[in-house]
Amino acid sequence: MIHKSVFNEKFLFGSASAAYHFEGAYDKDGKGIAVADVIPHSPEDGRTKKPGPGNLKHRAVEFYNRYKEDVKLFGELGLRALRTSIAWTRIYPNGIEEEPNEAGLQFYDDLFDELLSQGIEPVITITHTGEMPLYLADNYNGFANKETIKYYLKYVKTIVERYQHKVRYWFTFNEVNISGMQPFFQAGVSQDPNTINDTVIAQIHHNMFVANAKAIKCIKNINTNLQVGCTTTIGPVYAMSSKPEDGLQQYFDIREMLFHTDVHTFGEYPKWKIKEFKDKGIELNVTDEELKILKENTVDIIAYSYYQSGVAEYGAEKSDGDVNIISKKLNPELKVNEWNWVIDPVGLRIILNIIWDRYQLPQFIVENGVSKLEELEENENGNLTVNDNYRIEGLRDYLLQVNEAIADGVEVIGYTNWAVMDFVSGSTGTMKKRWGFIFVDYYDDWTGTMERYKKKSFDWYRKVIDSNGEYLFQ
Repeated sequence: MIHKSVFNEKFLFGSASAAYHFEGAYDKDGKGIAVADVIPHSPEDGRTKKPGPGNLKHRAVEFYNRYKEDVKLFGELGLRALRTSIAWTRIYPNGIEEEPNEAGLQFYDDLFDELLSQGIEPVITITHTGEMPLYLADNYNGFANKETIKYYLKYVKTIVERYQHKVRYWFTFNEVNISGMQPFFQAGVSQDPNTINDTVIAQIHHNMFVANAKAIKCIKNINTNLQVGCTTTIGPVYAMSSKPEDGLQQYFDIREMLFHTDVHTFGEYPKWKIKEFKDKGIELNVTDEELKILKENTVDIIAYSYYQSGVAEYGAEKSDGDVNIISKKLNPELKVNEWNWVIDPVGLRIILNIIWDRYQLPQFIVENGVSKLEELEENENGNLTVNDNYRIEGLRDYLLQVNEAIADGVEVIGYTNWAVMDFVSGSTGTMKKRWGFIFVDYYDDWTGTMERYKKKSFDWYRKVIDSNGEYLFQ
C-alpha cells in the first residue's frame, strides 16, 4: 500500500442524499404525490393506494424547510460536492402538466445557490428511486410503458434548461439495474406483481435504456459542457472455491452485473444478452430508431453505488430480496454488519480497476457508507454527539482503497458517501438505520426535536477534505 494521498485538488470529496429521503413537505407548495409517498415501510412490504399515516418520508427530516441551516452545516463539513435529487413531483406534480410548478423550480434554484455560496458543487440525480409521479405509475404503468418516456424527457428538458449554469453533473436514474427487482419502487410499474415476468422486466429495462439515451441527447443539445451518467449498484464477485465451475459462475455473474453499464457505455446490447432473450423466448418491443439512439448517446461518466461484494457458486440459488446481495451465500472471509451486508473495502479497489479496464471512462462513486443503530451521548466537553469511530474506520478503509485505485492509474473524479445526515431509509422506511455525519433527533415513533448534532465523524471527514486526503494516513 502506498503511504501518501494521490487525490488531486479537484477531486469531489462529497456526500449524498436524495429528495424523498430527507426533504419532507410531501404535499406542500404544489408538490404532487410520488411513488415513495405510498410506500410506508420497506418496498418489499408493498404499497398503499393513497398516502396514509405511518409514512416517515412524508415529514422526513424537514430539509425542505431547514435547507439553509443544513447547507451551512454542510459548508462547515467542508464538502466539495453534494449529490442529491430533484423531486420530479415538485416540478410536474402528476407528470403530465403543460407547465411546470414554479414554486418547485424556485426551491431548487434557491438550494443550488445556497450550496454554491458554500463552495459545494451540486451533483444531481434527475429522478431518484421512488420519485416518479404516482399518477404516471397508476395511469401509465411507469416505465413498462413507452409513453412515460416522453413525460420524463419533458421534465429533463425543463430542469436542465433551468439549472444548466448551476449544475455540471447529471445522473439520469438511480441504481437503474435493480428496476427488475423492485419494479414499482424503481420504475413506477404498478401492474399486478404476479404478471411481471421476464419479458416485462426486459421491456422495463429497455425503455429505461431509451429514456437514458434520449435524456443524454436532450442534455447535450442544451449544453455540451454538461457531464452525464446513469447510476447502478455494483460490486465485485468472487468464486466461492477454486472449482472451475465456480470460476465460470463468477464470470457470468460479473457479466450480468455490468450489463446495464455495458449498454450505457457501448450503446448496444451485448450478444450474450440477445442470445439469452432468444433462449428464454423474450421478445422485446424495440425499434431500429431506438437502437440508433442507444448507439449515439452514451454516458460520459461511470457512476455507481458500492456497498458490498458477492460470491459465486455454481448452481447456488440467487437472491431476489436485498438489492445489494448478489447471492444468498455469504463470503466466509468477510465480516458482516447488522443488516447482514458484507464489509469489503478492497472490493472497491477491485471494481474500480475492473471498470477502468473495461470502459476507460472517469468514475464517480455516488454511494458507499457505514450504517449503525445509534444514540446520542455526551462527549468529553459535555456536548451531545455520537462517537462513531466505526464510521471513521469504515470510511477511512474505503477511501484508502480509492486512493490505491487512483495510484493504479484509475481515473476517479468524485466520492459522495451515503449519507450526509441521518434521514429515512429507503430499504426499511425507518430512521433507525443511520448513515450520516449529522445525527437528527427524530425517531420511528415520530418523536424527537429534529435538532441536528455533529457526530465525531463530522470533524474527521472535514480534516480528510481539508488535507486533500492526507489525513487518511494519520
